[in-house]
Amino acid sequence: MRRIARLFADHVAVGLMGTMFASFLLQIAFRYVLNRPLGWTEEVTVICWVWVVLWTASFILTDDEEVRFDIVYGAVSPGVRRAFTIVTGVAIIVLLLLSLPATWRYVVFMKREHSAYLHMRFDFVYSIYLMFIVAAVVRHGRLLWRALHARGIAAPTVGPDVP
Repeated sequence: MRRIARLFADHVAVGLMGTMFASFLLQIAFRYVLNRPLGWTEEVTVICWVWVVLWTASFILTDDEEVRFDIVYGAVSPGVRRAFTIVTGVAIIVLLLLSLPATWRYVVFMKREHSAYLHMRFDFVYSIYLMFIVAAVVRHGRLLWRALHARGIAAPTVGPDVP
């Protein structure tokens, strides 16, 4: 089941990137070749960009792929790394959960607004941020649980040195 969900998430991201790229190419062709700019292509590109960034952060990136301060994190002892994980996990979970009601109200409020060319409701456009909050809370809750039980807290994997 996990493999199917991951495959679905990957396909959604690829579809968003493909749509964004095709829209971008149309935008260039119509603006610079035909001298007839299309407004909707910019909207599609921006909406796809917002969605692909938050979608991949929510459903595709693994814990090891998250941004960390590797220089500091990798230089301290495992106990300090564990403390870093606990403090940041609690902070992120609390802050995101505190922001959730206001975010929900804002997204629901935005159903009144539409994009200029596509007339797409902004509550749909911004709904991905609600998914991102829930996914981030779940991810950091799992990391916090592992840190509290001292499992799997190690230095992040660092790639090869680049000359």
